[in-house]
Amino acid sequence: MTSVKELLVDSLKELVEAELKEFHWHLMNAYHKCISKSEMEKADIFDTVGKLVACFGPEGAVKIMVDILRKMKQNDLADQLENERKQAQAEGNMKTYVPVGELQNFLKTHKNNMKKKAKFIFEGNKESYTDLKTVYTELFITEGDMKDVNHEHEILKIDDVFRNKKTHVKPIKCNDIFTELRKNNEEKIVLTKGVAGIGKTVSVHKFILDWAEGNTNQDIECVFLLPFRDINVIKDKEVSLHEFLLKFYPELKDLEKSKLYKECKLAFIFDGLDESHLPLNFKSETLDTVEERASVDVLFTSLVKGKPLQSAFVWVTSRPAAANQIPPRYVGLFTEVRGFTDQQKEEYFRKRITDEIQASRIMSHIKTSRSLYIMCHIPVFCWITATVLQDTLIMNNTENISTTLTEIYIHFLRIQMNMKSQKYDEQEENECKEHLKLNRKMILKLAKLAFEQLKKENIVFYEKDLKECGINVSKDTEFTGMIAEIFKMEDGLYKTNVFCFVHLSVQEFLAAVHVFLCYLNKNMRELWFFFEDSQTTAMQKLQFFFRNLKFHDLTKRATDKAMQSKRGHLDLFLRFLMGISLESSQNLLKGLITHTQDTTESITQTTEYIKKLQTQDISDETSVNLFYCLLELKNNSLYEEIQSYLSSDEHPGRDLSSSMCTVLTYILLMSEKELDEFNPKRFTSKQADYKRLIPAVRCCRKALFDSCRLDETCCETVSSALQSPNCHLTELDLSNNHLQDSGVRLLSDGLKSSHCQLNILRLCGCNLTARSCESLSSALQSSNSHLNVLDLSNNDLQDLGVRLLSEGLKSPNSKLEILRLSGCMVTEEGCCYVSSALTSHPSCLRELDLSYNHLGDSGVKLLSEKLKDPNCSLDKFNVDHGGESRITAGLQKWICFLTLDPNTANTDLILSEENRNVKSVREKQPYPDHPDRFDEYPQVLCRESVCGRCYWEIEWSRHTIMSTPLNLPVTASTHTLSAQHLTHIIKSVWMIRIRLFLFHTCHLSVLLRQNEKSVCCVWIQCEKTGI
Repeated sequence: MTSVKELLVDSLKELVEAELKEFHWHLMNAYHKCISKSEMEKADIFDTVGKLVACFGPEGAVKIMVDILRKMKQNDLADQLENERKQAQAEGNMKTYVPVGELQNFLKTHKNNMKKKAKFIFEGNKESYTDLKTVYTELFITEGDMKDVNHEHEILKIDDVFRNKKTHVKPIKCNDIFTELRKNNEEKIVLTKGVAGIGKTVSVHKFILDWAEGNTNQDIECVFLLPFRDINVIKDKEVSLHEFLLKFYPELKDLEKSKLYKECKLAFIFDGLDESHLPLNFKSETLDTVEERASVDVLFTSLVKGKPLQSAFVWVTSRPAAANQIPPRYVGLFTEVRGFTDQQKEEYFRKRITDEIQASRIMSHIKTSRSLYIMCHIPVFCWITATVLQDTLIMNNTENISTTLTEIYIHFLRIQMNMKSQKYDEQEENECKEHLKLNRKMILKLAKLAFEQLKKENIVFYEKDLKECGINVSKDTEFTGMIAEIFKMEDGLYKTNVFCFVHLSVQEFLAAVHVFLCYLNKNMRELWFFFEDSQTTAMQKLQFFFRNLKFHDLTKRATDKAMQSKRGHLDLFLRFLMGISLESSQNLLKGLITHTQDTTESITQTTEYIKKLQTQDISDETSVNLFYCLLELKNNSLYEEIQSYLSSDEHPGRDLSSSMCTVLTYILLMSEKELDEFNPKRFTSKQADYKRLIPAVRCCRKALFDSCRLDETCCETVSSALQSPNCHLTELDLSNNHLQDSGVRLLSDGLKSSHCQLNILRLCGCNLTARSCESLSSALQSSNSHLNVLDLSNNDLQDLGVRLLSEGLKSPNSKLEILRLSGCMVTEEGCCYVSSALTSHPSCLRELDLSYNHLGDSGVKLLSEKLKDPNCSLDKFNVDHGGESRITAGLQKWICFLTLDPNTANTDLILSEENRNVKSVREKQPYPDHPDRFDEYPQVLCRESVCGRCYWEIEWSRHTIMSTPLNLPVTASTHTLSAQHLTHIIKSVWMIRIRLFLFHTCHLSVLLRQNEKSVCCVWIQCEKTGI
């Protein structure tokens, strides 16, 4: 019988000494937190295997060794190890640690019990529970960032548009959760977040099922699943760890507890932190032993802190809004369940709907409605949508196919009531409104329950909550029929029933139904929730209950209430409330609604209120949700307004509000409209709004984001867009932004994507160094590179940067035809690198700009010879404006020396120091008459005309400050600007105060700084004109 250690030893014996050292290097590099350099320095084969198994368990050790062997190109050895491991497992010859006696019996029984628990899941259909293996579709789980947990909105964050997109998205399979944790810090916990219904619990069940069946994670000997909804029942008790587990797993009672905790590797999975009623006080005391008794809260926080079982694994799942209750210092691995990818959505619908033509029609319809398509990231919502659309197509009712979320959910309710009536009430299929009427009483009770619990932000409730809404679980047979369709009941601890809707969105929909019915029936007591903040006096409260409430007053207050919610828990409810008010929706709900009401006037006023809010400073999430509210009202006015901005080449006449910028971006993304050119400066002049518009790069062929005061964080979004299969961007200008090397590193990941189509990239003046060239060189060498034009002018790249870029130019994959390195501090040495690249193979490079550098005669000669070389494609070469000053870092490379023109000096000014100093005096100076002299204002011009790129500094001896930029209007026809031409500019500039800032226009930048003296730094670029 072969042991895991023997297999691992046999594999390492195949390596020579140098290869074993390389193996140790990879091991320390990847797992430095678990395996130190000192441990590996003198480690032989047996020490290495012992450390691997001790740190990662038998199965983890095999997986890690296989991974490292593949990195070392030892593929045959890796395959051999994998095959021998599988063969030994299949034949039952794999020798592992086997506990004896009562512990062995417990573990065997426990595994079987856990297998039974995990085998079936609630999918949301009328049969209620389904074999997990038959329905499981791999979910998209990624490693996340703890700093993002405070900024989640349940539904909006399903959409990738406003995610903090990470370029390096690392998918993680649920079975590899603890393997990944070991790489980070085994002593900390795994925290997994995901919106309601996204698949957190399903992932947990899949992990447990695969473990219980002996397929994965066999180094873990015992797994305990501990749902918070069950923990709530005993939250007030004082217990030891063993007593706590006994509440959930009575089979532990016959076991000697010391053996389990001392001899076994344990894993605790706490599911549903958002459902917890524990205070979660991490400042409280910590348990040190399993025998110590304390509150359940102290017990849980102790396990999170790594006590009293330091070697145990802890995994906590939560909705986003509750995830920040776990302090980041205790989290070793933070993951996010994102639900279905686009490919997985398609896979799901084609699995569920066997008729290929019908499946294709449904997928096509879903894709036409961005909001439906986004929501289908959630597995349960996929089922709801498929149920509704399949039923619509079966009934050949294609004219009334749903286009809004509200219509989808109304049809879903009607379908479920039809199914319930046939199954439980033994009624034949008839009009849907009859089924709503027959089940009206119970639907109204559930709707009230939905609203009451939504107000409290509860998605899980207990029997007492149901009784408060008039539902008697034991006696109400009608309720029993509801459970399988839109409600879910589970057996909890002590056989306590736990209830929830099949999905949070169903609860929000029914809550909206309840509120609308309360409005129709003038139930002011229920509507008080929306007005309690504004009606403060006793008289106002009394008047409220007797007022004739208009629907637009209700929607206004509901909108305000939703905007006040930090977690966005009323966002989807608000959309449903708007949608239900439409006459078409009220007609669909006939049978449930006894009388309809004309809300046309209120809908008009509600629309105007929403559009007014869109001009104000509101959050991105609120902007998008309000836009969706308009779509639920089937009002396209805002959409059409945005489309008119996009279709016109003119500036709208005013800056769009931040909210409108968000909506503009969102409309572009959801409509998948492809623009020829997108210039954000047409719509706004605010830095924050430029960032809001960045996601639109994936919707255009040419994006002009130059001089938008962006930083490296925006490069994540751009890089993500370049990697999108739907991105058509071919030209991108990010010049004069503070991107730095870190930003370019992110961009290069996008450039290497197989989906990237970018041909032209401009990164002038982006504060880049040679490190950026390393990233760009890597992109040029990629087989996916399409770059034809690269402009890196006005960055301090130096010769090292040129050397790195030249490596990329030598690659046969490089398609670069135009390279601009003007003003990059390049010398003769850099010319040698470029020459080498042009010689090494038939290069595509035909145009090279090295102006404003210090190439020297030999450098210019070396590259000039390439123009004559028939084997070289270079046919255009610019070396103008060179000189030694060009290798000075920063703005100083453009330095020019100016003198003042006495013929323009106002008589209140006196010049000195060879006309380089000017001073204001009270006595009029006896200057001779001259047509260029300033008469009205104390001003003077320089004698020299500046052309090209120039930089100079103006120093104040007196403390005066200016707050607006010196913005010179330079046009192609301007050769020299007269004093009169500048008067209106200077009049508004020179008499104002100064503060520190950097301002960019097309041709001119003004930097104002303050230290001991006040200094104005001016940089101007004017290639074809003189000033």
